[in-house]
Amino acid sequence: MILPIVAYGAPVLKKLAKDIDKDYPELDELLANMYETMYNASGVGLAAPQIGLPIRIFIVDASPFSDDDELDPAEQEFLSTFKQTFINAKIIEETGDEWAFNEGCLSIPDVREDVFRKPDIVIEYYDEDFKKHTEKFTGLAARVIQHEYDHIEGILFTDKLSQLKKRLIKRRLEDISKGKTNIGYRMKYPNKKKKR
Repeated sequence: MILPIVAYGAPVLKKLAKDIDKDYPELDELLANMYETMYNASGVGLAAPQIGLPIRIFIVDASPFSDDDELDPAEQEFLSTFKQTFINAKIIEETGDEWAFNEGCLSIPDVREDVFRKPDIVIEYYDEDFKKHTEKFTGLAARVIQHEYDHIEGILFTDKLSQLKKRLIKRRLEDISKGKTNIGYRMKYPNKKKKR
């Protein structure tokens, strides 16, 4: 089932999400709905807060990036099959020199800005079968994970922008929260005026 994606301005997007346990009700159905919602919106990641749930789950499928000719062949090949569910994730380490990449977000449609992040991460998480993993990711895979991880920490990519950039996009962000967008997927707007 395709779920509405919560738009910028909703309080759930600024909350620190809570861990879940393996008995979380209908987890398989929730994950299936999250993947369907993400693909319907042409996203490469989706976190539970983006569908209104303040829990520590996010999913990624970075395969669309595998077509990027600027990447080295090994990274292209890795990304072509990189699809993963992250539950109760905790980034243990972020290393390397920060690099900029133009990021967007399904909760903040039509806004893209350069965000600086470190290239290498070590993350501890549970998969959909509640098996524990500790893995290292690098490059674009690490970036997609960091972006989605921020969501479960109550952080949006716009929080990482300079004060000047924030001022320049303020009106666009306000319009998004009021539902003044024209996008091809279902959204739930926190400040949309009801029609009488």
